[in-house]
Amino acid sequence: MTANDVSSTAELTGTEAHIEATEKYAAHNYHPLPVVLAEGDGAWVIDVDGKRYLDCLAGYSALNFGHSNERLIAVAREQLGHLTLTSRAFFNDKLSTFARALTRLTGKDMILPMNSGAEAVETAIKVSRKWGYEVKGVPAGQATIITMEGNFHGRTTTIVSFSDDEVATSGYAPFTTGFRSVKYGDIASIAAAIDDTTVAVLFEPIQGEGGVVMPPEGFLTDLRALCTERNVLMVADEIQSGLARSGKTFACDHEDVVPDIYVMGKALGGGIYPVSAIAANHDVMDVITPGSHGSTFGGNPLAAAIGTEVVAMLEEGTFQARSTEIGDLLEAGFRPLVGRGLSDVRVRGAWAGIDIDPTLMSGRQMSEALMARGILAKDTHGSTVRFAPPLVASDEDIAGLVAAVAEILTDVPRA
Repeated sequence: MTANDVSSTAELTGTEAHIEATEKYAAHNYHPLPVVLAEGDGAWVIDVDGKRYLDCLAGYSALNFGHSNERLIAVAREQLGHLTLTSRAFFNDKLSTFARALTRLTGKDMILPMNSGAEAVETAIKVSRKWGYEVKGVPAGQATIITMEGNFHGRTTTIVSFSDDEVATSGYAPFTTGFRSVKYGDIASIAAAIDDTTVAVLFEPIQGEGGVVMPPEGFLTDLRALCTERNVLMVADEIQSGLARSGKTFACDHEDVVPDIYVMGKALGGGIYPVSAIAANHDVMDVITPGSHGSTFGGNPLAAAIGTEVVAMLEEGTFQARSTEIGDLLEAGFRPLVGRGLSDVRVRGAWAGIDIDPTLMSGRQMSEALMARGILAKDTHGSTVRFAPPLVASDEDIAGLVAAVAEILTDVPRA
């Protein structure tokens, strides 16, 4: 039976029907929890059977401002009635405003807009290499970029070339050369890896996919100094950690560090539309010339309008403050569970990673148990679960999350 054998107008009803159709007709590149979501408002979502769930993943931080945020929806609706796409073959009246706003937020001279986070990382790689050749003077074809063990920057062919995740890399060789991997947060290893061919150090200020893993205190400061001393670009992937998720506008702000290139995505589109960008000063960005890089949808009017409103919301500071408050609640709630089912807890703003005693359950089992209690979260790396609730979640929402985790750990039979 093929897709053509099924009526294109046939309606699907109920969780099982949707899951069966998705599994049959969509590639199996994800392993979702068995819930089919249909509506969202604020920190909550509703499935096709009418059950409500607290969303503690928030689209991997794409939904920092919550589902169906009224301000963002209003801007999107307004722009939909005017102009959605021109391509960059022409100017449009929204990109100018967005570019000015995002440079103001980042403190950089220029932005280069794209769509997905992976595209933004690819853009940063290309800019770094070209800067290395044209500005630093690296011999043609020899540019190298230092990356971190445990990284997650996307799943394009180039990006998985410097991943150490076997699932992401198995079966996709040959890989792109020009990358050197070092231990995350180890400034000595980075210093040893830098040579005359090094053009950039690409890193996440907080490794989200790894389970909200943070480098040692002072690492960002030391890395900034090292990159400056050795004439190497400091490239911060703030796709998940930035835009208020960590309690600051950017996670680098926790050490008052400014990278040479900011890489942004996810929340930049407000959970409504894919918007990404890099930001840098003229001495870096001016290596980009007409025709050397681009995207049909990058910088389109709809994306730019939404992104401009996202910047306006961030400039108010309320989301950063709320992220910090949520982080305090998560820390206070999860920390006492260490030794009582949890082996470690890491919290930075409204972002938490908990490591469960693997003799009790896996991260997947914890996620399934939470789902049964009306809470959606995502496991990673065996016994670790990440929590990233929308920044509009209430104190009661966070208390409910903590109570559910404690209850699940208490109910697990001990050997």
